[in-house]
Amino acid sequence: MSTSTHFRDVRLFDGTSDSLSGTHDVVVAEGRITRIGPIDGPSPDETGEVIDGGGRTLMPGLIDCHVHIMFGMLSLPELLAADPTYLGIAGATSAEAMLMRGFTSIRDCGGPAFGLKRAIDHGMVVGPRIWPSGAFISQTSGHGDFRSVAEVIPGSCSHPSTTETLGGAVIADGVPEVLRGVRQQLMKGATQIKLMAGGGVNSSYDPLDVTEYSEDELRAAVSVAEDWGTYVLVHAFTPRAVQRAIRAGVRCIDHGHLLDEETVALMVEHDVWWSMQPFLDDEFSNKNPDPVKRAKQLAMTNGTDTAYELAKKHGAKLAWGTDALFDPALAKAQGAQLAKMTRWFSAAETLRMATSTNAQLLALSRERNPYPGRLGVVEVGALADLLLVDGDPLTDISLIARPDEAFRVIMKDGIVYKNTLPKP
Repeated sequence: MSTSTHFRDVRLFDGTSDSLSGTHDVVVAEGRITRIGPIDGPSPDETGEVIDGGGRTLMPGLIDCHVHIMFGMLSLPELLAADPTYLGIAGATSAEAMLMRGFTSIRDCGGPAFGLKRAIDHGMVVGPRIWPSGAFISQTSGHGDFRSVAEVIPGSCSHPSTTETLGGAVIADGVPEVLRGVRQQLMKGATQIKLMAGGGVNSSYDPLDVTEYSEDELRAAVSVAEDWGTYVLVHAFTPRAVQRAIRAGVRCIDHGHLLDEETVALMVEHDVWWSMQPFLDDEFSNKNPDPVKRAKQLAMTNGTDTAYELAKKHGAKLAWGTDALFDPALAKAQGAQLAKMTRWFSAAETLRMATSTNAQLLALSRERNPYPGRLGVVEVGALADLLLVDGDPLTDISLIARPDEAFRVIMKDGIVYKNTLPKP
């Protein structure tokens, strides 16, 4: 086995700059970047692999901060009827495809991803690094409640719903149930906790304007997460839901497409992360055939432009993610969803968000961070998650949307998983 990998003659997008560097050599050993220097520097370890970059761009692996890796390849009806083994195989297939799209790290924001993460970390399955939230915590009738009305029988000892049985959701009402649900996810290995704090598009019982969970319930979840050295993120779209979450100590708001200026300013004041997705009514929108859900979808996507404008105006700590669900075609468009961000940001700002900035949000897991080390940058000492790109993504960001042809080398943790360069 090679003891090192030596990238020769590469230009660097280091994850933080506005432009590419001049040509360098980069040496990787034992999963980390050990040297960055001029191309006439010392020769690599003779036992290592040499990759001639030919002036191509070396950049950090991409990071998606809102993924449901177990729920991306199957429709919602298929998921609700899925055998757990089949669901696991679908998740493993999704993981390998995601890595081959250049996404070397993901924050999973709800779903039974613990086993998949373990299999990847142990080398049994190919895929990205995963920061799992485990089952999302939802109140009865909340965004995570996919039961039928017939399944909700007061005072009964009915069996858990399919979503709960699969580990996709925990239905918890009241402080004691929320405490139990959060602790269960941490017991299983959650790196952060996900609560549903407001209405959603694909759920049946909660309009977008609904505010979910009391401040006491949210605060209970935050208290447990802090005791475990990590944080709570919430699904929320509206000012009322977000303001309540901020008062309860939540550290990250996911979505937020309907926020107003007052709420965005409050997020900045309290140093709260905003993990947003570029939802528009476009070819990536997975238009819902249900008229009620379709109306919610349009109301949400109509707020996206304003939300990004407010985030820029107030200097919010903005992360990026896709939240692709229930459609393999959407999953394949992961890179295209990132390239679409140039509607609001420059290519350099977009790529920084999907590398070094998203890495900062992953690090918010603190004591529960499963992969200690610096990610999202090309610098000495950083973890060696790297892409060799056939071109300059700062001048042609559409390269990110064409990973099959544009990403000639994909490396995670110092291991080369793809190399389509000609053999010397």
